[in-house]
Amino acid sequence: MCSSRRSTVESRGHRSWSRRAEETGRSGRWTTVNIAAMVVGFVLFWPVGLVVLFWIYSGRDVQDLPGAIREQWGRMFHGNKSAQGDSDNVVFNDYQQTQYDRIREIKEEIKSRAQRFGEFRMDARRRADQEEFDRFMANGSKAGAPEQ
Repeated sequence: MCSSRRSTVESRGHRSWSRRAEETGRSGRWTTVNIAAMVVGFVLFWPVGLVVLFWIYSGRDVQDLPGAIREQWGRMFHGNKSAQGDSDNVVFNDYQQTQYDRIREIKEEIKSRAQRFGEFRMDARRRADQEEFDRFMANGSKAGAPEQ
């Protein structure tokens, strides 16, 4: 179990407004979804586009933005209570935190597997290209050599 108390929104995978230490080296997550959200934000109202641009540039996914906005809204208008509202039952809160941590770990594992699979596919393409090139050099160099 996690001994430190985090807000319910943060435990659900939403990042807070401040950058985390492990993300300081990232300069942005320029995915299709993030770019489309930024363009739509600029089209609707340019300050929204700037917020989305800042969010992406800070290395966060645009899908985390609504949760962070809800969390900030809850802090501003509901004091220390999270926007989702923790119960007064400490045991339930610990159980809930444990479940959120488990879900976060599963998400991280899925992302890790997807990255490893992408690397595997890239290596497989590289090996196939190398094999094709070797075959060309073995057959093509004899057929394409100039006659003397």
